[in-house]
Amino acid sequence: MIEFALELARRAEADILPRFRNTDVFTKADGTVVTEADRAAERLMRALIAEEFPDDAILGEEYGAQAGTSGRRWILDPIDGTAAFTLGLPTFGTLIALEEEGEARLGVIHLPALGETVYAARGMGCWHRNDQGQAHEIRVDASAAALRDAYVSSTGVYRTHIQPLKADDPMDLGAVIRRAARFRFVGDCVQHALVARGVIHAAIDTEMHPWDNAAIIPCVLEAGGAVASTRGKTDNLVDAPDLVTASSPALLQEIVATLYNEESR
Repeated sequence: MIEFALELARRAEADILPRFRNTDVFTKADGTVVTEADRAAERLMRALIAEEFPDDAILGEEYGAQAGTSGRRWILDPIDGTAAFTLGLPTFGTLIALEEEGEARLGVIHLPALGETVYAARGMGCWHRNDQGQAHEIRVDASAAALRDAYVSSTGVYRTHIQPLKADDPMDLGAVIRRAARFRFVGDCVQHALVARGVIHAAIDTEMHPWDNAAIIPCVLEAGGAVASTRGKTDNLVDAPDLVTASSPALLQEIVATLYNEESR
């Protein structure tokens, strides 16, 4: 099944890369942007899944839910980081996940413009394939025992003290920035792939959807990391409204406590 998911990513890339820095941008009803590359890539992946696994359900960012009877559901985000894509930045990715019994069992984070892929399946470890096609198993860097030792990233400032719109209890991202050894706004799925690869120690996304979450979860877990919502919850992560990945449970819990100004959880 992982090979099929990797093939989906490869085929989607053929629709995405020719349109990189060469596509029209549209605004959706919710104010977010979308391109024809998003739509074309998702249409292609849906068609390939329907051909190979006609009884599987599908959920995609651009075309919504399609019911199935097999108990499996493919979750697709053709371009995670559309804002970066439209700006001509290479930090976007294609996310593909397979969910069974409410859990993401398989995940692919494919970075077309960088020629890299991070992928995992439950019980099979997490792997990184470089732009030469060489793959090796990867692990998180668990050397950062606390925030003061950690390299942390975030996608943005939504639902934080900096931009508290849509937040009843905005997160104190500034406190994390002040306490972390180093902090950068890397953004989107790339930052979580970097956690899995052991390049950084933690990544924070303050606004997420199932198509954002699903592929990331098995990749980080299979790399030996920890995943939770910003409230520290680990159940029903595919549907979590936000996400933290970290190289250890202790570091993740310190980030959660810091975001909400609590000593511990």
